Amino acid sequence: MDIAIFTIVVLIFSIILHEVAHGYAAQSLGDPTAKLAGRLTLNPVSHIDPIGSILIPAMLVLTHAGIMFGWAKPVPYNPYNLKNQRWGEAIVGAAGVVTNLSIAVLFAGIARFTAGQGMTEFASLAAVVVLVNLSLGLFNLIPIPPIDGYTILRGVLPYKASMAMARFEDKMRAGGIFTLIIVLILLTQFFSAPFYAFVEYCYRILVG
Repeated sequence: MDIAIFTIVVLIFSIILHEVAHGYAAQSLGDPTAKLAGRLTLNPVSHIDPIGSILIPAMLVLTHAGIMFGWAKPVPYNPYNLKNQRWGEAIVGAAGVVTNLSIAVLFAGIARFTAGQGMTEFASLAAVVVLVNLSLGLFNLIPIPPIDGYTILRGVLPYKASMAMARFEDKMRAGGIFTLIIVLILLTQFFSAPFYAFVEYCYRILVG
């Protein structure tokens, strides 16, 4: 299998798992919005955004941009339904990150085991899964709206600071997809080198 195609496929499904994790976290905290919208499923049709799930990931992979990122259709949730109003949004925001990092750790173990058994091709594919999910998980910790890291930070700060961040996020979201693309371009241009170096460092710790 062509490694670029495999990477794109892994990236798409990793993004979907990331979004589904948000929905399950919200449901566990009492909000059924994602379930009622039919979004607690791994069926790609329910989640794929043509630009964020296919075009952007493919461009980043094929151009070796140094950052692997993308998005699916956001899983809806109602923060006012969450049982834990103090930490609820932070928990929902962190769910996707934890999912991607957990997948990275799991497949790092698989990569190490299969490499030790001489199954080098399988180990290489497992290592791709590690790199993709590690990149997604760490990228989504960046505290810039509308990235999850911003939601997590907003969710743990005191009320006044949290409300100020929420107002700023609303202004950013008003720009829609264009704002997200601009943020992505700026991060790619000015942040990709140190970010990729950090990802590579973590990757080497996990995979060896």
